[in-house]
Amino acid sequence: MIIIRSPLRISIGGGGTDIPSYYKEKESFFISAAINKYVYVTITKPFEKGIYLKYSKIEKKRKIIDINHKIIKEVLKGELKENRIEITTLTDIPAKTGLGSSGSFSTALIKAMYSYNQRTLDKRELAELACDIEINKLKQPSGKQDQYISVYGGLSEFHINKKGYVKVNNLKISNETILDLEDNLLLFFTGFSRNSSLILKEQNIKTIQNNKEILKNLDYVKALALEIKKSLIKGNCNEFGKLMNVHWQNKLKRSKNMSNSTINNIYEFALKNGATGGKLIGAGGGGFLLFYTKRPNQLRKAMKNKKLEEVRFKFDFEGVKQIF
Repeated sequence: MIIIRSPLRISIGGGGTDIPSYYKEKESFFISAAINKYVYVTITKPFEKGIYLKYSKIEKKRKIIDINHKIIKEVLKGELKENRIEITTLTDIPAKTGLGSSGSFSTALIKAMYSYNQRTLDKRELAELACDIEINKLKQPSGKQDQYISVYGGLSEFHINKKGYVKVNNLKISNETILDLEDNLLLFFTGFSRNSSLILKEQNIKTIQNNKEILKNLDYVKALALEIKKSLIKGNCNEFGKLMNVHWQNKLKRSKNMSNSTINNIYEFALKNGATGGKLIGAGGGGFLLFYTKRPNQLRKAMKNKKLEEVRFKFDFEGVKQIF
């Protein structure tokens, strides 16, 4: 048996600039953090021939071409040597909640298949293979953030040049700042999931069409990510919290589907109960709200009274790894 785990992530700043339609013209900069919530992929060899898949659904197929799960189907095309395999997927947090589970799943599955075939690949190769499958082969309107942060882990900054090359660096912040963020960043589920592809597709089309408003919006988001980097390097987490609010207010302008009255009400409620600033994680439309606060107990109590579930987390500094 092979077991691979791949971390989910919270986007810190610059999200949306990692989509090819933007970085091919203007380059990308974003900051992301892997957290200790995971996607797990296990692979075993069953006694009987067949392809057995267990995720949110169960599939039993004889041929790869008959598989319904698009990512599994694409990965197995290049890696399955014998139609005799069982793949099981488990997640700490459900998909479609804005924490990058698709990218985490892709990197976990590819690494699992390479281990199954007794092959190795480095971090960059793994991240690029996952990106190639989702962006080029499956034509998903996604960027490179989720795949790369799941592979490299940590609290990291990413630069993507016009040719698509991704430069990765650990954000040079103090241990004190890391502990501050882990204590005072609070993650709450809005109560509903969303389909990010609709929002990303809208952004992608507008970017390709050189829509001035969306390009100006993404330029500003990229600039904010650089300001967030400066504030974190200085250890000024309160300033970071304020920049999160600016980031969110600008992100709201990107699409009418970015938020709704429920999310807006939760956000305003959090600000009135101790949050310095916050943002919706992922493309938007639902999932998780992330807040920075210097009064975590006050905010937790208020959100609990509002029946909002918190997911407590720490940062993951290992990235995708084989645990068995």
